[in-house]
Amino acid sequence: MAGEKITSLDVARLAGVSQSAVSRAFTPGASISAKTVRKVREAAEELGYRPNVLARSLITGRTRIIGLVVAYLDNQFYPVALEHLSNALQARGYHVLVFMAGNETRDVPAVMQELLDYQVDGIITASVAISNELARRCQAAGIPVVLFNRGQDDPRLCEVTSDNVAGSRAAAEFLVAGGHRRIAHISGWQGSSTGRHRAQGFVAALKDAGLEPLAVVDGMYRRDTAAQLTRALFDRPSPPDAIFVGNDHMAFAVMDTVRFEIGLSVPDHVSIVGYDDVPIAAWPAYRLTTVRQPVRRMVSETVEILLGQIEGTVEAGQKRRIESNLVVRASARTPKGWSA
Repeated sequence: MAGEKITSLDVARLAGVSQSAVSRAFTPGASISAKTVRKVREAAEELGYRPNVLARSLITGRTRIIGLVVAYLDNQFYPVALEHLSNALQARGYHVLVFMAGNETRDVPAVMQELLDYQVDGIITASVAISNELARRCQAAGIPVVLFNRGQDDPRLCEVTSDNVAGSRAAAEFLVAGGHRRIAHISGWQGSSTGRHRAQGFVAALKDAGLEPLAVVDGMYRRDTAAQLTRALFDRPSPPDAIFVGNDHMAFAVMDTVRFEIGLSVPDHVSIVGYDDVPIAAWPAYRLTTVRQPVRRMVSETVEILLGQIEGTVEAGQKRRIESNLVVRASARTPKGWSA
C-alpha cells in the first residue's frame, strides 16, 4: 500500500476487528480488551498507520491538550514540577503545551489568548496569576483553570498550594528554638500569594514568641536581588543571626554571599533556612535546611482537579492546601533535643 493513505478501516481489516475498535484502541481509558489493543497496534505498526488526532478532536470537540503556563524556570522547583505535571497528564492521555509568562501581568493575556486559540481542554498556571477578565473568558469558553503553587481570590479558579503559612511558621519556630533572636526574612515577591503567606506565617510565629523580625525585605524571587539584600543586612550595626528565605533559589544566593563575600560561616555565625526542598538543597555544597513542598501530592491534586472539571465531576473553586514539613540539614543551628 506504498504511497496510499492508510486509514483506520485498513487497520480494522488487517486486525480482524471493527473500525470502532481501532478508534478505542488509540483512545486512552476506552473500554477495550488488552488482546484487541495488541492486535490493533500490531496491524497499525505493520501498515504504518498513525491516528489523526486533529480529525478526532473535530469529532469529539476535545483536543486532549492541556496548556501549562510558567512564570520562570530559574527556580529549580519548577523544572521538577513541570516534569511531574507533564508525566501525569501524558499518562492520562493528554498532550502538553508549555508557555512562558513572566510575573508581569501584561505578559499573561497574550499567552492565554494563544492557549485559547489552540482550543486547549484545560489550563494549569504555575506561579502565574490571571486577571478577572481572563478568568471570565476562560469560564465562557468552558476551559477550566487550576493555579499551581499560587492562590487567587476568585471562585471561578481552582488552586493547589502547600500550606505556606504553616510551613513558614515551622521554619520560624525552628530558628527561635535554636536560640536566634535577630531573625530576618528575605521574602518571595509580595505581589504573589505565596510570598505574602510565607511572610505572614513567619511574622506570626515570631510574634507568638515575643519577637519582632529584624527585617522583612522582598527578594522578588530573584537570585541577584537576594544577594544584594543579604549584603545590606550585614552592613547593619546589628546584623542577623538567622535568615529565613522565601525559596531555595534565593537561599542558595544568600548562602553563597554570606560564605564567599562576607566571609562568615553557615551555620556557626548565621543560620539559613529556605523553602521548597529542591534537589540541589541536599547537595553537600549547601545541605540546606528547608521547608519541603510536597510536589508529587501537589501535582496529583492539580491533575485530578483539572481533569475532574473537564469530565464534569469536580466543581470550580476548589482550594487545596497540602501540608509541608521542615527538612533539617546543616545550614541552620539545630535546637537541643529537636526532633522533626
